[in-house]
Amino acid sequence: MSFPLQKSDDEWRAQLSKDQFRVLREKGTEAPFTGEYNSHQPDAGVYACAGCSAPLYEAHHKFKSGCGWPAFFDAVPGAITRHTDRTFGMERTEIVCSNCGGHLGHVFKGEGYNNPTDERHCVNSISINFNKNDPVAEKSKA
Repeated sequence: MSFPLQKSDDEWRAQLSKDQFRVLREKGTEAPFTGEYNSHQPDAGVYACAGCSAPLYEAHHKFKSGCGWPAFFDAVPGAITRHTDRTFGMERTEIVCSNCGGHLGHVFKGEGYNNPTDERHCVNSISINFNKNDPVAEKSKA
């Protein structure tokens, strides 16, 4: 699949840390309960792609799931793309940044979380950055 922002692996390696490259570009994962945003619960702001800074999730989308990774029940409209992931002998739904194709994690449905979508977007902290200012909300006010 082609994404608006295209870079070579060498360009991504020059921009990202080794761990960010492994997760965002090689579909890796960070260990549970180790990411900086796992227990981060701001009242406002936006989580953006660590690769391209595209807004992905608003603070109010985040919830405490106890799964060991940041969990969101929804995303900024059009910000993520879903793919079927059949690695490890199972079928899951992978989520990537719609702008650069960076791997974010996986989305799970029907787990019974008390949220509006009954989804859990299980996202690697290393795939995102937090901005206390909310460019998504500011853009909608204009």
